[in-house]
Amino acid sequence: MRWWEGVILAVGVTLGVTVLFIAERDRTRSAAERAFAKAELLAAQQRADSLRQAVVKYEEAARLYRRLGERGKEAVCLARIGFLSHQLGDLRKALEYLSRALAIFRDVGNRAREATTLNNIGQVYFALGEKQKALEYYTQALDIFRAVGDRDGEATTLNNIGQVYFALGEKQKALEYYTQALDIFRAVGDRAEEVTTLNNIGLLYSALGENQKALEYYTRALAISRAVGERDIEVGFRKGEGIRKTSKRGHVFKRRRR
Repeated sequence: MRWWEGVILAVGVTLGVTVLFIAERDRTRSAAERAFAKAELLAAQQRADSLRQAVVKYEEAARLYRRLGERGKEAVCLARIGFLSHQLGDLRKALEYLSRALAIFRDVGNRAREATTLNNIGQVYFALGEKQKALEYYTQALDIFRAVGDRDGEATTLNNIGQVYFALGEKQKALEYYTQALDIFRAVGDRAEEVTTLNNIGLLYSALGENQKALEYYTRALAISRAVGERDIEVGFRKGEGIRKTSKRGHVFKRRRR
């Protein structure tokens, strides 16, 4: 074999291996994207069985993205699993997956998703009854949301901090945070979350025994709900329950699934 024939053969083998490698990566990426898309569809159904199936699909997508070295997308899948695990009541699993996602978001420098994940970890600790731990994570989230200019995220976290102080019995402090959240939701035009926050303030005044003041906030919340077309609500003024919405959005606090 002439020397140049050897070179051509070596180049051909190298090209062949490269083509096979690229083809395999493309197949893996397509499989990951299909698994993720299926998971999103299942999660949107909001039934316990579909949420469990979505978790399986997100786990599949996470494995494939990890194989591809696409760490940001892997972290999104892990965060989704944590979020759904919280919805399903598996709080320890939620904490495990959200913590794994948080580490990757920090490593890749995605501050917006880092803040969202910190907020969601705060929700898990709140559900576990670890209120001081929840405050720790909310405070970290709040600092980042402010730094990146995410006003909706800032307001959501202020609302959640208010909920913790309410649970701790520090009602005046809770009112401060709710009021800050309300101002921002109004400024950004998020009327649904304005309703949530008005309702929270109503609940707070009801707990303070200021029923007339509570009624004011419940009434304002009800008026906005009707204005934006949310008819599926029930108002429980006598029991101090505030507005109970049957929609998917929680009426006391908000988890951010981004």
